[in-house]
Amino acid sequence: MVMAKGLIILGTRMLAEEMFDLISEIKDYEVAAFVENMDRSLVGTEIEGRPVVWIDDAVKYARTHAAICALSTTHRRKYVEQAEGLGLKLATVVHPLARVSSRATLAPGCFVSAMCIVSTKTKLGKSVFMNRAATVGHHTTIGDYCTIQPGATVAGAIQLGEDTYVGMRATVIERLKIGRGAVIAAGAEVAEDVPGRVVVMGVPAKVVKR
Repeated sequence: MVMAKGLIILGTRMLAEEMFDLISEIKDYEVAAFVENMDRSLVGTEIEGRPVVWIDDAVKYARTHAAICALSTTHRRKYVEQAEGLGLKLATVVHPLARVSSRATLAPGCFVSAMCIVSTKTKLGKSVFMNRAATVGHHTTIGDYCTIQPGATVAGAIQLGEDTYVGMRATVIERLKIGRGAVIAAGAEVAEDVPGRVVVMGVPAKVVKR
């Protein structure tokens, strides 16, 4: 019998519960605890029968468990770096109903949810979060800490800068460059390069905030 790999989930909000539900369908993993780093009043409570522990106390899991972050915002980078500073290692979790090419590469900390597609020669950076049914096309590079929300499509040969957020059902047309920290609103259709740290929305997508 193969022993399940121990995991702890960084986060305690609703996305953490959803991530737990998805991970519970993967026989290779067993979640031991949820980790909080903002609200100490949550410490000592339970989520799905697992304890909520304070971030500094999570160090006790460092030798036996890996961590996965359940934040879909730009705060994910800070949380992951805090956990790594305590010696925690990152897991890479792919739901069994996702399709990830054997020729794609996933950095530590990635979470690929159910029904996602990651195509050939694509690279997902550190702690990339792909929510349900998101698609990334071939020969695309997704930067560290990017978030791709449910039903979004990032086409082939795209360069998505670090910390970029792609909203629900947004579409990014092939061969574009998206700057670091850009926010692509839900339902947007991006047909031209996007500079860093702006918000784009609409069809076709236009910059609405710099």
